[in-house]
Amino acid sequence: MRAALLQMTSGVDPASNAAVLVDAVVHAAADGAAMLFTPEMSGLLDRDRARAAASIVVEEEDRVLAAVRDAAARTGLWVHLGSLAVRNGDRYANRGFVIDGGGAIRARYDKLHLFDVDLPSGESWRESAAYRAGDTAVVVATPMGRLGMSICYDLRFSYLYRALSDAGAELLAVPAAFTRPTGAAHWHTLLRARAIEAGCFVLAAGQTGEHADGRATFGHALAVDPWGAVLLDMGEEAGLGFVELAPDRLAEVRAQIPALQHRRTIPPVTVA
Repeated sequence: MRAALLQMTSGVDPASNAAVLVDAVVHAAADGAAMLFTPEMSGLLDRDRARAAASIVVEEEDRVLAAVRDAAARTGLWVHLGSLAVRNGDRYANRGFVIDGGGAIRARYDKLHLFDVDLPSGESWRESAAYRAGDTAVVVATPMGRLGMSICYDLRFSYLYRALSDAGAELLAVPAAFTRPTGAAHWHTLLRARAIEAGCFVLAAGQTGEHADGRATFGHALAVDPWGAVLLDMGEEAGLGFVELAPDRLAEVRAQIPALQHRRTIPPVTVA
């Protein structure tokens, strides 16, 4: 099974970002990928919320989503569109999509955990000021296996990935726009840990570089196997990466370390 990962430097113009995404769909299909994975906020990355508001629309009117669906239908390629900002009532949703080879949306996932933090670097992020958190975890059947969906900051909450693997996930998608300080400290470690504890392949497409809104992201889109081995690390360059996933590897690792079979409901904690 061949997967393609897109590492990109999304900007403040959805039309330009859509062009990058469509080009990636075309090239991933031509190079034999079964599915393309793109980063968080593939369609718009803009921390100026007043400016961004003009570009954030309801899902049915989102031109980036429409362009990717059209490209998927033209090429027959499945796409995990890591996430888009879409209008959700009086707020926004950070929403990921799985699009099939006919251009149909097979699954949607709204980011469960919102990133509110003040970093030692002086950066401050308040995702909850504009976004509404999701309330549903999602596993969807794809040509590459049963895919558990998540987005960026979700990576820090292991119980989500336990729930996804308990529901039959064989692959985990972690599209992200990790900051450089947190990426350097935690990105590789957390992704490898999620792969190991869930007994799943992990595919993590990332944002990278210096963005038009002034932020800088970590890059290093990764593919990790269920043993925790890094199969692909894209470094800091934008572009497409490809990785071969061996289906037999999943069964092999789960037989070697049958932790999923040994899971228990956590008993009450005694505080002495």
